Amino acid sequence: MVLPGRPVRASRTEMTELVLPQDSNLLGNILGGRVMHLIDIAGAIAAHRHCHRQVVTASVDHLDFLNPVRVGDLMVLEAQVNRAFHTSVEVGVEVYSEDSVAGVRKHTTQAFLTFVALDEAGRPVPVPPLIVKTREERRRYREAGKRRDLRLKARNKS
Repeated sequence: MVLPGRPVRASRTEMTELVLPQDSNLLGNILGGRVMHLIDIAGAIAAHRHCHRQVVTASVDHLDFLNPVRVGDLMVLEAQVNRAFHTSVEVGVEVYSEDSVAGVRKHTTQAFLTFVALDEAGRPVPVPPLIVKTREERRRYREAGKRRDLRLKARNKS
């Protein structure tokens, strides 16, 4: 059975969080683990929107902390499916800090995660194909394929 494709826009997710003192380290920056937690949630929502199924995190491929996020900043997470494979999808998550007083937004973190779609018994199931339309979506699609090839090569070496 061939599943109908879904456009990238159907998976797009934006989350906004206020960084509070309990989320911070001694320097007043958000804890890296808290950022990773929120990235996982935003990514899972995007994957779920694409698959219309329960999804689980299979891997976090790449995670860069580019700029700190301070207590009192808003943290904006934008996620979307980059590519659908057989039973999995790659989701890209971009994180921005926003100083709501100054109105300045900085790119702080980028991550790529793979999620696997599951049936009611917890077994992997096929996911809908991804419909890419824009130049940016096609670029993300190609790059996701390259990252997957590298992941599979690394796994096979283990």
